[in-house]
Amino acid sequence: MFRVFFITFGCKVNHYETECMKSLFRERGFEILRSQEGADAVVINSCTVTSSGDSRVLAALRKARAALPDAVIALTGCYPQASPDEAAKLTDADIIVGTKDRSGIPALVEECLADRHRIVSISPYIKGEPFEPIVCSRFDDNTRAFVKIQDGCDQFCSYCMIPFARGRCRSKPLEIVRQEIADIAANGKKEIVLTGINLAFYGREFGYDMADAVKVCSGTGGIERIRLGSLEPEMMSEDMLMRLAAIPQFCPQFHLSLQKRL
Repeated sequence: MFRVFFITFGCKVNHYETECMKSLFRERGFEILRSQEGADAVVINSCTVTSSGDSRVLAALRKARAALPDAVIALTGCYPQASPDEAAKLTDADIIVGTKDRSGIPALVEECLADRHRIVSISPYIKGEPFEPIVCSRFDDNTRAFVKIQDGCDQFCSYCMIPFARGRCRSKPLEIVRQEIADIAANGKKEIVLTGINLAFYGREFGYDMADAVKVCSGTGGIERIRLGSLEPEMMSEDMLMRLAAIPQFCPQFHLSLQKRL
């Protein structure tokens, strides 16, 4: 049995995606380690929102390689997606992929473990592509479950790399949300935190909105509390607020992302 250790930087979306990757590795027979000692592989899920974030990712990569010279190290996440040319030069990483096709990472690690060779596979986003169908029902280290229901951003603000690191806005279909929440509840979790890159834009392409996702969660037996990640205030309509207020399990707290004008 191969052993894999995960290092995660950044937002709740990244932490959710790490849990999804852990599930995928478990399905292929890997043991998930709580420390990197004895790891056959290390997966670094990166962030690139700030230059200091990039520095922490690169430092972790160097440290992992120094500690585990024979391990397979995979670098994934926003940093390589947003800066593919720079990431491709990082020879301490055996595998370099972006924020797409996370379900393929376990197979790439197995391939590299069997026949040690370097793999760089960073696919650009294409407008209109669907939400990546990865889900997670097991969250060992939390009393609550984080569930990503939205990804990407269409805003292209001059100061922000997110549209390049995450692609355009896209949403997880409600039926997939419903099944994922049911599986999470069956595993004993009572609190859900819905997350996304631009969460308040959830469901636009399907004709529904974030309140519909909260309503689906509230209809799942065993779920007692539902929270939301960071939100963009321009998308919070009065109708949406009234619908959220009518859901008993919804925790009435908003973390609004505000940008000061200079």
